[in-house]
Amino acid sequence: MNMADAALPAALSDLEGLQSTVRHPLAVQRIRRLVWKLAIATLILMAIGSATRVMNAGLACPDWPLCYGTLVPTQQMNLQVFLEWFHRLDASLIGLLTMLLVGMSLWYRRSIPRWLPWASAFALLLVVFQGVLGGLTVIELLRFDIVTAHLGTALAFFVTLLVMGVALLPHQGTGTVGKLPWFSLAAALLIYVQSLSGALVGSRWALHQCLGGSQLCVVMNTHLLGVVPASLSVLILVGLAWRTPALHPSLRRLANLALGFLGLQVLLGVATYRLHLQVEPLTVAHQMIGACLLGTLVCFTALGWRDRPVSEVKSVAAQDSTDSPEPPPSGAVPV
Repeated sequence: MNMADAALPAALSDLEGLQSTVRHPLAVQRIRRLVWKLAIATLILMAIGSATRVMNAGLACPDWPLCYGTLVPTQQMNLQVFLEWFHRLDASLIGLLTMLLVGMSLWYRRSIPRWLPWASAFALLLVVFQGVLGGLTVIELLRFDIVTAHLGTALAFFVTLLVMGVALLPHQGTGTVGKLPWFSLAAALLIYVQSLSGALVGSRWALHQCLGGSQLCVVMNTHLLGVVPASLSVLILVGLAWRTPALHPSLRRLANLALGFLGLQVLLGVATYRLHLQVEPLTVAHQMIGACLLGTLVCFTALGWRDRPVSEVKSVAAQDSTDSPEPPPSGAVPV
């Protein structure tokens, strides 16, 4: 990944570093760290998968789950075989780490939120489904609908991890977020659909065929037209975030990060279109920045929904202080 692709992992690290007056149990901290590592690993895996596709390496290993009948195809190894083989290896490691996440959630179930084991199980279900789709992409010779579903499931897994990670962060809101999480959710959904549209363009080579006079111009034009509502939704969210007084600093940073990703994504899209997908790193960066933009919006949505009104926080604190017994005077002997 290039420097731009590292912006979202850096933002995730910033979120990880948020402090609160409430210290979470050690079990929650351990699971949270694993979730963030899985999210970053998934982003890298999608970059490798994108590189595999644009380098025409999707069928470099003609069999599945092995590659040329072996775990490590040393005799057949070249750049294309390495990309496909390493993509499978990385996916397997993520699968094992997800199983570890489920195991930790069950082991620490008395010390963690009740929803966490269920969310971990859902993430594992997505990984299993993703593995099935990965095998079908080879067996069905890169059929476009399976390839598109393969990316869609990877993004869903990525989003699930981000929601889990943000939900486990210590956070005390300012109560000024208002309806912004709904705007962010709408923008995230539009970006997700646009990402699937882009995957469909890539898996059907619609740009090349459209330039050659094929009817697949409908697919290409649909993706181009989808840029408008997706971009407008992000711009509206950022504008509202700028106009919201006393917005939590983390939410403000996420809004600014989304704006930066949007501008970079548009520039990469124009460059990719003008160069007819001939520069592979540009195509990979285009997909990765789209995933980073989606992840940023998801983090904004999840963190925004945790933002409680100040009055509610004060009332809870007052209730706790009322229920707590007063400390005995200095030197008093408890009876």
